[in-house]
Amino acid sequence: MSSKSKVLFERAKKILPGGVNSPVRAYAPYPFFVESAQGSKMTDADGKAYVDYCMAYGALLLGHANAEILDAVKNQLSKGTLYGAPTEREVEFAELIKKSSPCMEMMRLVNSGTEATMHAIRTARGYTGRKKIIKFEGCFHGSHDSVLVKAGSGATTFAAPNSLGIPEETTQNTIVLPYNDVEALEATFKREGSEIAAVIVEPVLANVGLILPKKDYLNYLRKITSEYGAVLIFDEIITGFRLALGGAQEYFNVKPDMATLGKVLGGGFPLAAFGGKKEIMMNISPVGKVYQAGTFSGNPVSATAGFTILSILNQRKNQIYPKLEKNAAELSKALTDLSAAHNLHTQVYSIASLYQIFFTNKPITDYGCAKHSDLQMFTAYFQELLKQGVFIPPSQFETCFVSTAHSDEDLEFTINAFDKALAAASKEHKPR
Repeated sequence: MSSKSKVLFERAKKILPGGVNSPVRAYAPYPFFVESAQGSKMTDADGKAYVDYCMAYGALLLGHANAEILDAVKNQLSKGTLYGAPTEREVEFAELIKKSSPCMEMMRLVNSGTEATMHAIRTARGYTGRKKIIKFEGCFHGSHDSVLVKAGSGATTFAAPNSLGIPEETTQNTIVLPYNDVEALEATFKREGSEIAAVIVEPVLANVGLILPKKDYLNYLRKITSEYGAVLIFDEIITGFRLALGGAQEYFNVKPDMATLGKVLGGGFPLAAFGGKKEIMMNISPVGKVYQAGTFSGNPVSATAGFTILSILNQRKNQIYPKLEKNAAELSKALTDLSAAHNLHTQVYSIASLYQIFFTNKPITDYGCAKHSDLQMFTAYFQELLKQGVFIPPSQFETCFVSTAHSDEDLEFTINAFDKALAAASKEHKPR
């Protein structure tokens, strides 16, 4: 008897490219389709429950269907869903973002991380009058043309599109460098620093597994961009409100010129923001000449959800963040210990409420290292976790997330599943 998820996937493939609305949701032989979710768990169309460590790719810091957020949204729904006019709530929300995020003197609310990074880069170019930007291999900044690029040959290079439909000339002003490589950054700025408008970076890489910055690397980014008058943009779509209330800016004590925020910010609803120094943001229309607009920007439903979660985090940060870090560290230690028990060479990383495992005997410091980990072993590990009732992002090049909804019982259940999953991985090819 076919599962409902398999039947739904066959239907979906006829109307949706690849059967999904985002490629990260696709995996062999077919993804499970969600019927409902509550707290730390999702239930699929066949009634099977999974302890969830994908958490909508990091968006759900408080777990699924948080009661406080839902109550606030239900109250707003009775007042209307969209006005096309300003509201008091969006002002209160922006004030709370400013209070929480160190660099956000002024901001604009938008609907997605892609919008936020696209407009942040445009604003930086408008402010500096320069064209070129630097991004780093393995950093993902959404799916707009200037950042959907790959590196060419050599350590420093102009980028080439990594998607059909993007003209090569669109990316000729995007320079791609290896992450954690100070020498490459320094050489690039010496060569063309006067033409570089911005450096955009995920402070912690979370779209290529989990890769942490080397000691003082972010401080060096701050120093060199200041020296050359380039705008430093922290893409905190993932790290914002996850590493700490003030995100990576607070965690590493480095203040960029601009930041993009999303995922956790929306409380489970479509919402993002970009902002930074007042002198930069005052270049945006209607007061400046950098154009940005959006019908759904700052809509009252998303703004209400966002205001609610930031209020919760402000009130309970001293309880929430230490517990999240403790639980992520416990899962990471279990993966390390169990890897050794199964004679596996792995690298396990965690920071705050994020963690990930790589099947390799070499430390992971950049994209080049990550792509040489054993993907077949990871697939075996993922598939066995799925069988055991634990859901993680299906790709090696994603990150796992802990929420406040994960209980001690969930962790114990998960660690037992890790044991079986690593045993399955050990039967695959030897790690490199």
